[in-house]
Amino acid sequence: MGRADDPCPSEKTEGKKAGVTLTYCKGCLDKDRRIAELEEKVRLFRDRLRYQERTVDERPFGSSTPSSKVPVKPGADPERRNRQGGAKVGHEGHGRRTFTVEEADRFDRVPAQRCCPDCGEVLRPKDLKERTVLDCRPVKVEKIVYALERKRCPRCGKTVQARPPEVLPKSKYSNGLLAHVAIEHYVHGVTLGRLAEQTGVGIGSLIDAMHSLARHLQGISEKLVRHYRKAPVKHADETGWRNNGDNGYGWLFCTEEISVFRFRKSRSAAVAHEVLGKKQLPGVLVVDRYGAYNKAPCKLQYCYAHLLRDVDDLQKIFPDSKEVASFVQTFAPLLSSAMGLRGLNLSKRQFRLQAAHLKKQLLAAVHHPARHPGIQKIQDIFRQHPNRLFHWARAPSIPADNNLAERELRPLVIARKISFGSQSDEGAKTREILMTALRTLKKASPHSHAQLKTALNSLAQNPNADLFQLLFPSPKSPRH
Repeated sequence: MGRADDPCPSEKTEGKKAGVTLTYCKGCLDKDRRIAELEEKVRLFRDRLRYQERTVDERPFGSSTPSSKVPVKPGADPERRNRQGGAKVGHEGHGRRTFTVEEADRFDRVPAQRCCPDCGEVLRPKDLKERTVLDCRPVKVEKIVYALERKRCPRCGKTVQARPPEVLPKSKYSNGLLAHVAIEHYVHGVTLGRLAEQTGVGIGSLIDAMHSLARHLQGISEKLVRHYRKAPVKHADETGWRNNGDNGYGWLFCTEEISVFRFRKSRSAAVAHEVLGKKQLPGVLVVDRYGAYNKAPCKLQYCYAHLLRDVDDLQKIFPDSKEVASFVQTFAPLLSSAMGLRGLNLSKRQFRLQAAHLKKQLLAAVHHPARHPGIQKIQDIFRQHPNRLFHWARAPSIPADNNLAERELRPLVIARKISFGSQSDEGAKTREILMTALRTLKKASPHSHAQLKTALNSLAQNPNADLFQLLFPSPKSPRH
């Protein structure tokens, strides 16, 4: 802004005030506006730098740290922090659980000594006192030699040979051993080195055995994908997984009954499209806000746990902002209540009433005018994607968080920390097939080892048997 004789060549607007002619330079106003924006960014960067400097002192504990790893919870009272774990004084307890003779696997009668240890008199029979004991037998690998009977047809001259029981064709290892190694490694996370020590079989031989088993189960994955697509509530998430020293990703697509894994070098949307397909799907897909799922052919529900973490971080980054503190105190409890609503066991009517009330409060906080850019960023997520944030309010079957996928990915993260990923493309493919089949089997049957062994035994007797039906018989097959 200047007088009429200002030599600024930019476009000007004249006006009069108190008898003085004023000239408003549009270019100068734009520069002043730009300076103000840059000053605001500098302030934000200073606040963020202060937060990062503080987190260096607080490591390894931050908003992403599991609560079980934090030694002292932020909201814990000093009195509760000093409490000791374990049983309280005066607590009666429940004692050791016993079982009956009918429930026992073995009943042994143990004779008492013949003479009294004090006076030497011959003891007389009195009664029996039962004592229940739990025993565990270590894994023991048996070396078996089968003498396979061979017969010859007198008419056509064909030789018929008996098949060894519980062994797949051309396999050196029994189905029981294959099932044990596969379940322990791909479901329970026991390392192949430890399994090699237990079984006495070399790691290389175990790896070859798992590759062979994966070839028998490779058709199961695509059938499970078709079941997954039909599910009313689906989850998806991804984590890092190295392959042969190169960076890559492990993807999980799961429901309460199904787990589908994919190991790829890319984190692009092509992997999501590979599993979800292109046709419109029923139900809701619960995800974080990663852009690879934006074009998924179904409705999306954004995870409130990730949003809550961002809201909590907002207060840590800007601890001196009263506006931020007020927003966090209002918005964070609403997000927590939305996630916990389905766990209250409410009737459908009560659930919908409370969900509608929570939704109304969330929208009121979202549309409340805010000057702070950090608050506006959170609000814009709700304003720009209203159709991806409130599906949970329709029914308790739709969660407001992606905790199911987060929990199911945890064993894979642990395996990555131990093994540093797969050593080859074939290894990643084998892990993909076996984790998909066996983790789904674990959800379908409490006796996954016995189920897998029985299915492999049936396949050994009939090479054309359908392994999917053997592993997931119709009464217990993954539900749609």
